[in-house]
Amino acid sequence: MTIPVPDPLRLVIADDQASVREGLVLLLGGLPGIEVVGSAADGEQALARVAEHQPDAILLDLNMPVLDGIGATRRLAAEHPAVAIVVLTTYVDDTNVLEALKAGARSYMTKDADRTDIARALQAAVAGLTVFDPRVHDTLLAATAGPPAPAPRAPAASGSLPGGLTHREAEILALIARGLTNPEIASHLCLSNHTVKSHINRIFTKTSSRDRAAAINYAHRHNLIS
Repeated sequence: MTIPVPDPLRLVIADDQASVREGLVLLLGGLPGIEVVGSAADGEQALARVAEHQPDAILLDLNMPVLDGIGATRRLAAEHPAVAIVVLTTYVDDTNVLEALKAGARSYMTKDADRTDIARALQAAVAGLTVFDPRVHDTLLAATAGPPAPAPRAPAASGSLPGGLTHREAEILALIARGLTNPEIASHLCLSNHTVKSHINRIFTKTSSRDRAAAINYAHRHNLIS
């Protein structure tokens, strides 16, 4: 049994790119049945806007500063369980999709979706349903039907990892420090280039690094390189 969708559906939009964020506010705010009540440039702002406006749904990017989309999704699901979380991003690799869903996102759309599809995904999410972009659906099928991924090797450092890094992220950071390029890391770990790029974006966010050199310095400071 689905939950009735409010009219208008009150929405917060979170994206770190001002042009994208403002465009979404105009596009979706101009649709009947949707009222954009707030916008945010990072995950912490997204949490503040949701606490302030108590919307029905939030449209959330994954790659954001201060607090990324996965972290924001996890906190939103815990602190505001009534708010439907719909991810809207460029990332369609299985790692991002599965992490977002595990964190509490109800739907996952890509930024090449048109505003009508996004609006339908929002309405479905508020009604308790799940909607996937066709590319995301294919990614999930491949992830569940394909052979299991090779087990990640242990990072150079033992014990808990700093900055909330996962073991895979620590492993990729160590390879960056060895001078490997993204394609070389992808080949070494049997990952797609897109997945590697997504991991590196999260590494930069978690380590507060502006570039690879800063990330390498972070790895040295925290003994993540053997």
